[in-house]
Amino acid sequence: MEHSTEMRDDRIGSLLWKFSLPAIVGMLVNALYNIIDRIFVGHGVGSLGLAATTVAFPIMLIMMGVSILIGVGATALISIRLGEQKQKDAEKIAGNGAVMLILLPLTITIIYLLFSDPILRLFGASPEVFPYARDFTHIIMLGSIFGSISMGMNNFIRAEGNPRIAMLTQLIGVFVNIILNYTFIFKLGLGIKGSALATISGQMVSAIWVLNYYWSGRSVVKIRLKNLKLQLPILISIMSIGFAPFAMQIANSIQQLLLNKILLAYGGDLALSAVGIMMSIATLLLMPLLGISQGAQPLIGYNYGARQYHRVKETLKKAILAGTCIALVFYLVIHLWPAQIIGLFSENNTALTQLTAHAMLVYFALLPVLAIQIMCSTYFQAVGKPVQSTILSLSRQVLLFIPLLLILPRFWGIDGVWRTAPIADALSVMLTISIIYLEIKKLPDTKLTNKLTGQPDILSR
Repeated sequence: MEHSTEMRDDRIGSLLWKFSLPAIVGMLVNALYNIIDRIFVGHGVGSLGLAATTVAFPIMLIMMGVSILIGVGATALISIRLGEQKQKDAEKIAGNGAVMLILLPLTITIIYLLFSDPILRLFGASPEVFPYARDFTHIIMLGSIFGSISMGMNNFIRAEGNPRIAMLTQLIGVFVNIILNYTFIFKLGLGIKGSALATISGQMVSAIWVLNYYWSGRSVVKIRLKNLKLQLPILISIMSIGFAPFAMQIANSIQQLLLNKILLAYGGDLALSAVGIMMSIATLLLMPLLGISQGAQPLIGYNYGARQYHRVKETLKKAILAGTCIALVFYLVIHLWPAQIIGLFSENNTALTQLTAHAMLVYFALLPVLAIQIMCSTYFQAVGKPVQSTILSLSRQVLLFIPLLLILPRFWGIDGVWRTAPIADALSVMLTISIIYLEIKKLPDTKLTNKLTGQPDILSR
């Protein structure tokens, strides 16, 4: 239990760095799946290919949401159980989670294949873009189980205090994706199908790596055959905690669907290509923040389970500070070099570059404050409070962004679409600050209490 006890005893600053750095690298690498696809498709297929990946993006978000539903929910529970020294309970949770990471994506893939054409049209595929979107999305969905296992079970590895192994999982997958994207598109001429094949190949290699970690006996939490039998109370606990980030992914998917429809109405396929580039950039920008939140989650969960509330508060405070600093750096990069960033995805298309550059500067105007919402939502996931986490997660995408998206373009046209994001960001952060303030006030100061009573920092249970 060496990795678990260090979460209780070591300095929070060094622990957060140790856990977050591999998570940031891993999340950035994970984001590269989508970004690499769009870079290769943009240069090897063209703007219609970029639009096709934009159409597929909401569907991919749903599949990621399934991995997050199980992965994050089980991870939070595993961290808490390890903090409570309940090894067997942690293993039951991991076993049930592993089974669901196979069953859920398999079910969704079958539904998609039965109704693929109307689904793609619903998500904004115009007649010109439709054949590209169908070729790309069919292959992605057929390989969805690999992505679910690699992403979901990788969270289990992080929960037991082994973030470096979790990082290697993602590094291996994206390396395979890069090599095969180039080979399939430019050497074999497979076009957008080649990009999809490269993506699921990378996910398959990552899934094999994760499974080998458990089969080799290196893990703290074991995946045992007896724990693969589904137990309803465990599933309910996993899904209740994982529901908030899952709902956020579903909200992102609905948001992207509406965004595609409205952009198609106000700007056509060019606007759809532009938002495809922006979503890739947004994903890249958010991944370091999500990496810090993933690094903080097991620290918060473990110390909450061990009743070390002063360490919980310190972890949250330092996670918010680190996330805000990183977001500010990316904010400056976007404002200083917008055209150069867009050039990674497309060349010799002046209209697309001008439209995307203007949209980015408006859409990402309040990027630095997003760290507050992300870290506070993660806090509630980590301590097993799904209601608050759900409210915070959905406040921006559902309660604010979607209504604003339906209203503002009626007054400002396509500029109304871009202005939706900063307005939603400002309002959601104000809500987050008020909720987390009330929560933190309720936590006792265990460090002060222990000093006054003469007890050690680690309370006996």
